[in-house]
Amino acid sequence: MALDQDKVMAFMGQVVTDMGATGSAGLAVIGNRLGLYRALAQGPATPEQFTERTGYAQRYLTEWLNNQAAGGYVSYDAATGAFFMTEEQAFCLADPNGPDVSAIFLIGLGYLRAEPQLTEAFRTGEGVAWHEHNEDVHVGCDAFYRPGYVAELLPNWIPALDGVHEKLTAGGRVADIGCGLGSSSVLMAQAYPHTTIVGSDYHAESIELATKKVAEAGVSDRASFEVATAQTFTGTGYDLVTTFDALHDMGDPVGAARHVRQALAPDGTWLVVEPNAGDQVEDNHNPVGRLYYAGSTFLCVPNALSQPGGYALGAQAGEAAIHQVMVDAGFTRFRRVAQSPFNLVYEVRP
Repeated sequence: MALDQDKVMAFMGQVVTDMGATGSAGLAVIGNRLGLYRALAQGPATPEQFTERTGYAQRYLTEWLNNQAAGGYVSYDAATGAFFMTEEQAFCLADPNGPDVSAIFLIGLGYLRAEPQLTEAFRTGEGVAWHEHNEDVHVGCDAFYRPGYVAELLPNWIPALDGVHEKLTAGGRVADIGCGLGSSSVLMAQAYPHTTIVGSDYHAESIELATKKVAEAGVSDRASFEVATAQTFTGTGYDLVTTFDALHDMGDPVGAARHVRQALAPDGTWLVVEPNAGDQVEDNHNPVGRLYYAGSTFLCVPNALSQPGGYALGAQAGEAAIHQVMVDAGFTRFRRVAQSPFNLVYEVRP
């Protein structure tokens, strides 16, 4: 067999890039945990100056700084020997109001710890449930997704729903299903003081953290939580039900959809936010699809397989698959109302 050596070297270059990214993910998490990005955002610093600024060990900081500069996460001035952050780097990595992109690496490191369990699951076909993963997965998902919800939920997604903003402004009832650590519930409670929100999640530890979050936000009077699945959450007559990046994780999404339909008021609306994906698999063979398929293999599909129902939609299910779930559950109205590079947003009504 005659190999094209240029293609071999190009492929090896991809491997080197990927392995460098894998190790750098851990260093990004360290940078987040220790506040290194925030410290560097204060101004340029040589390794010696950065040591004085942070109080951490210089030898480790030197390697960290050079790794981050090699990957483009910080910048380097060869003339002065100082490392610094551009405004864009600082916004993405150090600004409390920015996208907190280092949180995505926290998710990755968290789910990689389950590799032995997942390897065995490949052999057996059994699931690995959400609660079996390291806490970094739960905390990282909240930290990573929250900025997107801040940017989109109130300015764009809710206003795109027919009449929902007006109902919530006047005073409505919301069920936030699969709420995780409660960031979406807090945002809605802050924006609509006359509305009550009940968040639910089967993961008791997440609900405990969500309860603390609403207390810290000062909205405990209108946002509360319960430990329940999407098929068992309580209450009826809801003006709005929401699921954020959660439906595709469920073993029985049709059962969940049927329960939502019963829980909605006759003129109620279900806001369904799902990962951005095309209906054809080749549509998802791109960097975002690669990211989602990795997360789906470690998190979404194993969680669905750990539950009864027989579904495992995965993070790249696509609009047609989500629509079919709604049809099977008896909904009659389904439309895409918004999208972003990472999400597709649907309005579902009885």
